[in-house]
Amino acid sequence: MPMPRRRFVLTLVPALFAIAPLAPLRAQGLPTVAAASDLKFAIEEVAARFERDTGQKLKLVFGSSGNFYSQILQGAPFHLYMSADEDFVFRLSDAGKTVDRGRLYAIGRIGVIVPHGSPLKADGELKDLAAALKDGRLRRFAIANPEHAPYGARAKEALQHAGLWESVQPKLVLGENISQTAQFATSGSTQGGIIALSLAKAPSVAKLGEFALIPEAWHQPLKQRMVLVKDAPPAARAFYDYIATPAAQEIMVSYGFAMPRQQ
Repeated sequence: MPMPRRRFVLTLVPALFAIAPLAPLRAQGLPTVAAASDLKFAIEEVAARFERDTGQKLKLVFGSSGNFYSQILQGAPFHLYMSADEDFVFRLSDAGKTVDRGRLYAIGRIGVIVPHGSPLKADGELKDLAAALKDGRLRRFAIANPEHAPYGARAKEALQHAGLWESVQPKLVLGENISQTAQFATSGSTQGGIIALSLAKAPSVAKLGEFALIPEAWHQPLKQRMVLVKDAPPAARAFYDYIATPAAQEIMVSYGFAMPRQQ
């Protein structure tokens, strides 16, 4: 069933999940990383340690994996692409845009978050969400747009598994990426939402509500893959390699990611 056209207009507080604009990238001339927005906090921390360890600076840009895929196809000036869905990397490789088929760098998870004061409970098996749909407690519920955001696609799969997809659609508020979705879900503009564990682990988000993991068997795995775009500079290659180091992986694990060797 197609996604409903209905959209809620929400007022956002941009500071927590701010996304850098594309325009300054060309002027700065820095190696530029296009990173799925579930990486917002984890990769900022990894990049800070990389700069401290190597003296090399990077430009980080966060957004939805699907939108970055389209932009790279059209020649956007990105050097390293960190997708939340490995299929986008494979498609770029098949289109001749990357140096190879990249490397799996993490496995993500999703869960339900509800802001303080919400009538919903943080219930990973979505039983309270089902009850709220029936008793009228649910007015708005946030997920990322499943058409181009991998975390939104997995949220849709989980809702389908629970038998709630058809009934919840009129209540959905769609984020353009999972960071925006987390903002919708925790700002009080909705009663809750489905977001990335990696965002829920960040102290600035964790303090805003309660979170519960959705069983990973309820959706396809979030296999997150990165790849260097053709003509990437040495610093981008260095960061690509750095992400596989124990120091970087320790940070990733602290934000709830599983490392591929653990799968």
